[in-house]
Amino acid sequence: MNSFENQIVAVCGGAQGIGEASAQLIAKRGGKVIILDRNEGAAEKVVTEIIANGGFAEFMKLDVSSESEIRSTIGLILAKYKKIDALVNAAGITGPTGVNAENMTTEDFKKVLDVNLYGPIWLTQAVLPAMKLAQYGRIIHLSSIAGKEGNPGMAPYNVSKSGLIGFVKGVAKEAAPSGITINALAPAVIRTPMNEQVTDETLKYMVSRIPVGRVGEAQEVAEIIAFAASRACSFTTGFTFDASGGRATY
Repeated sequence: MNSFENQIVAVCGGAQGIGEASAQLIAKRGGKVIILDRNEGAAEKVVTEIIANGGFAEFMKLDVSSESEIRSTIGLILAKYKKIDALVNAAGITGPTGVNAENMTTEDFKKVLDVNLYGPIWLTQAVLPAMKLAQYGRIIHLSSIAGKEGNPGMAPYNVSKSGLIGFVKGVAKEAAPSGITINALAPAVIRTPMNEQVTDETLKYMVSRIPVGRVGEAQEVAEIIAFAASRACSFTTGFTFDASGGRATY
């Protein structure tokens, strides 16, 4: 049930961080991984590593903030492989940190929402028709603990991640009769390149809220993602998995 043999798995944001760890793990378990990212150099490096370890991977450049690019890229995958068994979406940006909400601009919100909320919506819309035709599919979107509890000084990020959780809850109910599960995952602060952009004050605040007392590792989160993207995740949908070191237990 945890094997990805003969499965096509698209990993958006697979060039680094949680997306990279997930791509590596799914490929190790037999999946044919298509890495979608705008960071061509980092993505090609991941592809090379996966192939060197005996797995299958290829790269397609994608800007997740572009609806047209998403639809054309997903269309290319479907034309080539005739299916997408699972979509893992780990693409995301933090946006401004350490800035009070009243000082955020419309552009601050728009940029983050395009990547963190509209991107996942467009990806889901693009893959659902083929999954419904196959009567099978797995979709997992990376949200954040900020979507459950909010972090101060990160209003656009909080909005995008809470909105994503709401989207997943509703669309999962729509897709459930077609053999498709759609879930989210809400990590606390994880050791990834994205969090290198977070201010020290914000980072200390986030770690102080974690009972385990440390940041999480990308490999720990990848294990949950791999489950949610596998055949084993057959009776859990519309759910937001936790990877917060005990910060959130609901």
